[in-house]
Amino acid sequence: MHKFTALLLASAASLALTAAANAQSVTVYTAGPADLIEELAAGFTAETGIEVGIFQATTGQMMARLEAEAANPQADIVISASMDTAYDFGAQGLLLDYTSPNAENVPDFLKGENWVVQGISALAIAWNPNSGTPEPTDWTDLTGEDYRDLVTMPDPAQSGSAYELVAALVANEAIGWELFEGLAENEMIVPGANAAALNPVLQGAKAVVFGAVDYISFNSQQAGESIEVIFPASGTVIAPRPMMILETSQNQDEAKAFIDYVLSEEGQAMVAATNLMPSRTDIAADRPLISDLDILDVDPETDRAATLARFAEIFGIE
Repeated sequence: MHKFTALLLASAASLALTAAANAQSVTVYTAGPADLIEELAAGFTAETGIEVGIFQATTGQMMARLEAEAANPQADIVISASMDTAYDFGAQGLLLDYTSPNAENVPDFLKGENWVVQGISALAIAWNPNSGTPEPTDWTDLTGEDYRDLVTMPDPAQSGSAYELVAALVANEAIGWELFEGLAENEMIVPGANAAALNPVLQGAKAVVFGAVDYISFNSQQAGESIEVIFPASGTVIAPRPMMILETSQNQDEAKAFIDYVLSEEGQAMVAATNLMPSRTDIAADRPLISDLDILDVDPETDRAATLARFAEIFGIE
């Protein structure tokens, strides 16, 4: 009896291992939004039966985890809040070439041989109209006395989109580092990542976010918070969110299917519902789109380390 029981247990264990090996799954590391990736994962699983593992964090935290797992890669897909990730990973040969059939209506500047944009945010001024300050219209307004000690900004070392805004503004000869020196003199604070910059303004302790991620502010506005989203007259940057399949992926077919789903009409409607701009031009959204914005260029050759070091020096960030 004991021998028979042992055989049954061994057989069951073997079947379980076989089932686990055959189970379809894909692991996505993403910079957010959390609600969006959860909805995309649920929709994808319902349509395909493929399970989705999720690691959601800031871009910096995600890069740190990928580096820590370099000897034993876990991620199949990376969705970053910064195009730098796609450029850097592509240059290092870390990405799998793939063009989704659903990318036909994605503009050429939002896709490459081994990456395609999920959705796009833009950076804006997020102003609390109950703050008693005048409504700003441009970045330089925030160096004025009306906003002294009332402005916050996400740390570009922690936010990929904030870094791209800094890089674009300092490259503009009419703006340059003088803008950030003026903001520092006006006691602007740099408390952390995007949420850390926005929360004091929502709470009324500060009046304005310099470089707020627009979809987060739109979502707060829809939730009834006192916040207005202002796109500066001198222009802003967009922050495309590239999706990439890693060359090390052990689930490449499943990863390709996930990319296809995100770029489907259903997936892109989910993107638009979070107040991101969908990457497909044939999907509607209840917010300004790329064609409505004055977009500043970001030079991918900008020296990131030097830019962050200069910014940290100006604001006394250790």
